[in-house]
Amino acid sequence: MLKAYACRNGRLQRLEAEEAAQGVWFDLEKPEPEEYTLVAGITGFSLPQYADLTEIESSSRLSAANDVLTLSMPIVTRATGVLEAGVCGFVLSQKHLVTLRFAPSVLFNQFSTTAPPENVPGSAHIFAGLLEALVDRQADTLEKLREELDHLSHRVFHHRLGSRTPARNAERELQAILVTLGRDYDTISYLRDAQLGVARIAPYAVAAADWFPKPVRERMKSVQRDVSSLNEFSTHLTDKVQFLLDSTLGFINIAQNSLIKVLTIVSIMGIPPTLIAGIYGMNFHDIPELSWKFGYAYAWGAMILSAVAPLVWFRKKGWI
Repeated sequence: MLKAYACRNGRLQRLEAEEAAQGVWFDLEKPEPEEYTLVAGITGFSLPQYADLTEIESSSRLSAANDVLTLSMPIVTRATGVLEAGVCGFVLSQKHLVTLRFAPSVLFNQFSTTAPPENVPGSAHIFAGLLEALVDRQADTLEKLREELDHLSHRVFHHRLGSRTPARNAERELQAILVTLGRDYDTISYLRDAQLGVARIAPYAVAAADWFPKPVRERMKSVQRDVSSLNEFSTHLTDKVQFLLDSTLGFINIAQNSLIKVLTIVSIMGIPPTLIAGIYGMNFHDIPELSWKFGYAYAWGAMILSAVAPLVWFRKKGWI
């Protein structure tokens, strides 16, 4: 899909197909070969393919030639209701900006209507505005993650351990917490990759494009500072996820140990009665107690007492 925009009356205005040649910003989402050809013909750019954008070497992600910057970075997309890792490419010159994406992105789709007028006078301003919007979206996502982790922490340490919580429900809740923590860790990982991409692109673009206007340079420096603070916050959230993961696994181990303890106590309680029943169940004619009038009651009493005595002793020791 190709969307072409021009800067008109201080706003980005989407152009019809026949007006695409007047565009300043060309947003390509899952582009077809003919769209590649059209945009390359209008801008004169050599547009990278998907395989080029997914290279991890810095030399592949950041390059400049003839005042044209070719940049790529990981981004976070929400394609199927959950956050997923994606990739985005920027090809930038003084006259044109081309963005290449291979998954839907609400941020790019909304930027044309939400960007302030000062963010769209030219290609460099649009590029800086997109980076700022990416950083803002990353910050919003991290704030939501912090709220979710705070809620999980409350469930783990303040709510779940109530004496009225059935063990079966507690196990289900712990399993659900583990799934949520795994998803949150993946999200933070995707965001860290995206932040690293912005942190590389911003200083490189400022250094490589000497034609950047001064306001754009100042905005790019602000982006670098914001990304640095987000990186610190991401590290904090990663540590918190790891702490909650260790704590949840610890509670699962405690629950499993409690189950094993119960089974052990039950098995110990059953050994003495089994021994007594085995002794008096032997088919020997000369068993002394065979002719006792109260032998049956005696056997029952002995078995019950031998089962209860270990339970009382465990209770006295504080083991149960």
